[in-house]
Amino acid sequence: MAQQAPWRSLFQSHLTQNSSTSFTLSTVGHDAQNRPVPRSRLCEFRGFWPSPKLHESAVEALNAQGIGQNPAAYESDMLSLTTDVRMDKVSQLESSANAVEGMFWLADVRNQWRVKGEAFVIGDPKDGMHEEEARKEIRRGMRALDNGAEWSWERQVTTYFANHSPVMRGSFRNPSPGQPRARGPVDPGLELGLALGDLRDPVARGNFRVVVVRPTEVERLDLSDVQNVRRVRWTFVPTDNQVGRGEWVETELWP
Repeated sequence: MAQQAPWRSLFQSHLTQNSSTSFTLSTVGHDAQNRPVPRSRLCEFRGFWPSPKLHESAVEALNAQGIGQNPAAYESDMLSLTTDVRMDKVSQLESSANAVEGMFWLADVRNQWRVKGEAFVIGDPKDGMHEEEARKEIRRGMRALDNGAEWSWERQVTTYFANHSPVMRGSFRNPSPGQPRARGPVDPGLELGLALGDLRDPVARGNFRVVVVRPTEVERLDLSDVQNVRRVRWTFVPTDNQVGRGEWVETELWP
């Protein structure tokens, strides 16, 4: 089995020590003249795919609704976050070959981490070509821990959904994000401030997605010692052009 990336344990340690795991996610958009423009927003890190740290309430909801949890059959070095499919970031990923960068400023340990790579969006209840292709790409970055375990993509996406609070789950039934509020929701099933308990709610699940970022370059800027600032970059070099197979090359840089 392939080993964990050389940067992962330190990065994970820093995330654990920090009071926040929010980060800036940048994508490429296009303006009215179809010129590329940067787009950034604050997102919450949801753990390394497919292993979010589950709240007790999420476990209870999964069990109570007869869904349960997937076995610990896989691990990866890919980052995960969640989004509403109606958000601009989803279409921006589709129009820019999935190019993405995440920037973490972990103030408690005085370290900045940048993660560049490709992002893939899953969770479409209708499946389809885009869902199939995204799963295929994500699978390339996954390491099997138990080949005999019965593991389900659908259950894993539901697990991410369950790990949100009821109000956050309800936000996926909000009126369409970014639309003028004066128009009001077109669909009477959309409303603001709903607390949602049903993990299979068709409207919310129709909008809910998991985004998985497969890193190709990771960079750490260590500012914990201002007399000796360190900067290190890890670049993933594929083996024989095989996506997901290769090695990480470490380079120390001047800060």
